[in-house]
Amino acid sequence: MAFLGFWSGAAVAQGPTPAENTIVVTAQRSGAPMWTIDTPTGTIVLVGEIRAVPKSTPWQPDRLEEATAEAQGVIVRAQPKFSPGDVFRLIFRGGRFTRLPEKTVAADYLDEAQRARLAALEEQYDQDYDRGSFLMTAFDLLARRLDFDDDTTDDATEVVRKAADRADVPITRPERFRGEDLLDNLADADPASHIPCLEAAMDATEAGQGIIAQRGEDWRKFDVPAVMGNPLEIALGTCWPWADDALGEEIRAQWVGMIEGAVATEGVTLAVVPLRVLAEPDGVLDQLEARGFTISGPEWRGQP
Repeated sequence: MAFLGFWSGAAVAQGPTPAENTIVVTAQRSGAPMWTIDTPTGTIVLVGEIRAVPKSTPWQPDRLEEATAEAQGVIVRAQPKFSPGDVFRLIFRGGRFTRLPEKTVAADYLDEAQRARLAALEEQYDQDYDRGSFLMTAFDLLARRLDFDDDTTDDATEVVRKAADRADVPITRPERFRGEDLLDNLADADPASHIPCLEAAMDATEAGQGIIAQRGEDWRKFDVPAVMGNPLEIALGTCWPWADDALGEEIRAQWVGMIEGAVATEGVTLAVVPLRVLAEPDGVLDQLEARGFTISGPEWRGQP
């Protein structure tokens, strides 16, 4: 029994092999922030992904492709599963997603300061947001007025997914949400629940396009607290589905479960996880650390 206990403890303390180290170093040279967890049988690499990486951001996705091709497994996010029936549901119920409830306008939900800010943006961009749902207004501000997703390159998920497909590396994805459930969740939401999303989108839009490049630069410099504090990242993390209590909790639980499941996998597992899910307070990194995992990588918490 004493011998078995010693062997078990030595196995837990065992570090990565030279081949595993090579994969990890190659991945790290891509320039994306990442964290490693050594396990008794290998290494888990957590890549902190931001969506819409500007082309001006000096990172090297080809290094991430090389590491993926040599990994023993990858974990990437899944897209929602929409059926033809969901498309018809969206067509017939589209007004519930795009507009405020009948006979109500923005001023019925917003305080005077919030409505004044929105009016200023309406004038600036020659738009009428008075009847639009706050979620759709927020998306319009971010995608069309701030134009945050223009002139971007492939995000880390696409880089890893394509490289894994080419190299026949096994891919694990979280269970996909049904389109019907997502649409029902969105249709049933109180319009006021999207006001924080609208406010965050207004903050980002008012801050101007400089925050887009700054977010990419901070991501590349591994300054995770700065990325998390960027108005654009805050807006993307404050809007549905991330901010929805039920969906957000399920998304985070899926990631923690998949990463814990990878502990028994031999070799290197490369997991691409949204940075906001990894580094937020009580996010995936905090939860994994609370479960006793030793995590190596950039500091993800802001100053207390």
